Amino acid sequence: MMEEIKSQAEQVIRELLEAAKLNRGDLLVIGCSSSEMIGSRIGKNSSLDAAQAAFSGIYPVLQEQGIRLAVQCCEHLNRALIVEEETAEQFGYEMVNVRPQPKAGGSFATTAWEAFAHPVAVEHVKAKAGLDIGGTLIGMHLKEVAVPVRLSRSTIGQANILCARTRPKFIGGERAVYVEEYK
Repeated sequence: MMEEIKSQAEQVIRELLEAAKLNRGDLLVIGCSSSEMIGSRIGKNSSLDAAQAAFSGIYPVLQEQGIRLAVQCCEHLNRALIVEEETAEQFGYEMVNVRPQPKAGGSFATTAWEAFAHPVAVEHVKAKAGLDIGGTLIGMHLKEVAVPVRLSRSTIGQANILCARTRPKFIGGERAVYVEEYK
């Protein structure tokens, strides 16, 4: 099952990156319920194995493409995010003092903390794209305007996924002319 989760996660992240058209240095947010991936209700059966499998399918792809990652913690840590210290500094995010654990922050955030070179927690980000695995509600961490992205898969493991990219707001009304690449 864990190899399947890893493979599915890699497929999903590759498709999302293609659809979102992110550039090196852009920020992507991921919220992940390891419980949902293994068929339990969110927050009820945290699985480090499932989290590590998904992370191992996702993170190397992001690293190879130069995409920065923010991993959302669960509601027990007020949906704080784990990022590399360099990412927090680059985007001007204020660091907070907390370290995720499997049952307070979540297994995926714990996995990110352990995998990152210099992990820190921040309270808010504004990412250009996002992946929600298992109904973790990442919308608050996306730039305006979020646009749903449909992929060839709708699940990782047994968890439903929702993906989004963002675009600039359209302003100006009926006489305005818009840049086609942002639609």
